[in-house]
Amino acid sequence: IYISNIDENNKFLFSTLAQDESIKVPVDGNKFFNKHIAIVGSTGSGKSCTVAKIIKNATDAKNGNYQGLNNSHIVIFDIHSEYKEAFSNANIIDISDLVLPYWLLNGDELEELFLEVGDNNNYNQSSVLRSVIIENKKIKNPSLSKVHFDSPVKFDVDEVLTCLINLRSETRDTDNPLSIQIKDNPQEFKTDEEKIRHYFGEKHEFEATRRASKDNIGISKGVYADGTLNKFISRFESKIKTERLSFLFGDKSKNISFEDTLRQFLGYKKDNEANITIIDLSSIPFEVLSITVSLITRILFEYGYYYKRIKKDSDVPVLLVFEEAHKYVPKSDLARYRSSKLAIERIAKEGRKYGVTLLIASQRPSEISETIFSQCNNFVAMRLTNPDDQNYVKRLLPDTLGSLTDSLPALKAREALIIGEAVIVPTLVKIDECDNLPSSSDVKYLDVWKEKWKEVEFDEITKGWLR
Repeated sequence: IYISNIDENNKFLFSTLAQDESIKVPVDGNKFFNKHIAIVGSTGSGKSCTVAKIIKNATDAKNGNYQGLNNSHIVIFDIHSEYKEAFSNANIIDISDLVLPYWLLNGDELEELFLEVGDNNNYNQSSVLRSVIIENKKIKNPSLSKVHFDSPVKFDVDEVLTCLINLRSETRDTDNPLSIQIKDNPQEFKTDEEKIRHYFGEKHEFEATRRASKDNIGISKGVYADGTLNKFISRFESKIKTERLSFLFGDKSKNISFEDTLRQFLGYKKDNEANITIIDLSSIPFEVLSITVSLITRILFEYGYYYKRIKKDSDVPVLLVFEEAHKYVPKSDLARYRSSKLAIERIAKEGRKYGVTLLIASQRPSEISETIFSQCNNFVAMRLTNPDDQNYVKRLLPDTLGSLTDSLPALKAREALIIGEAVIVPTLVKIDECDNLPSSSDVKYLDVWKEKWKEVEFDEITKGWLR
């Protein structure tokens, strides 16, 4: 049943039959990886080890006797810093060496980052943010004929802040709104664009407001000097100046090229190529986690799109692994998840055509966006104790096989039910052991507690905590 129904070249092995471990249970490797995959299981069921085993076997597979890396390209979004132990030769990117250019953020991501949900002045803030960033992009990219808010081209976030501060403080001639009352140097600007460009240069002092008199013109506040930008600018400045977000707004992010950005995520760093890239999200501040995932995911999808468009083929396909996916693509309409949901849902719906597929790993399948899970064609279901999650998996099976899922709450570690196009029939299997385990292994409490009292380096811990 298992050996003869899959072509020898397409067999991909990572498990044995649960009832008889001498029987290997292969899946069709092409059908397994060129369709989206879901691996679900409660904590302690062996989910992370299963993910690691599948990835290890994929990167070890070779068609021939050549030396060096095969052509697999896998990006792991590691939210708990688990996979460094499993893949010592991987291209590991954590917050200390992640370089994520803010100028690649699209309009939705920029607004999610800088605008506060529920602020009554959101419309005005969005309007001024768009105007200022578009003008700065035009200045920095004079060779481009068309520049939009979404255009992935460089702009200077510090100049944008300077301009916003000037707009908040400006005063103007009451009778001539085009005449801006910069202290000791009033200037008349023909258009708002001309004024905005002038404001990028430096912070200005402005004349105080006053009523008109025989000797002096009347001076009134500018359009944005009514206090509506105060909280917005404070939030904007705190985001771009905080040390925790230097990976997004630091000097390296300003200067990195688009090509080097792609190379770091795809494992093509010069003189340091790798099949696996691990993006360690454990230190990414929660308020920008969704945007970080969204931006990297979108970059990799668009890479696949343009690669196929130019090369007419997807011969460098990429697998994106989202560990604990319910953390950033939940079944929720909250604004903080909007960017990552849109980016991952787009790959779920369109990525396969461009050689970009998903592996979604989660403890809570019932809490993940239905759009994403509905596009998965292969499932590895491990022990699930929550009734909602069990029912979710049951709905994937034909009625005649539904009884298989009755065993889900009682499965042992590394046991799983494989369902989908890649396997001949839904089968209860035992996942092969992984040589190097992820650091998600259970702590042996009693063994450790029996040891002699250990001192804790609180100073070192607090420094790392506050860094």
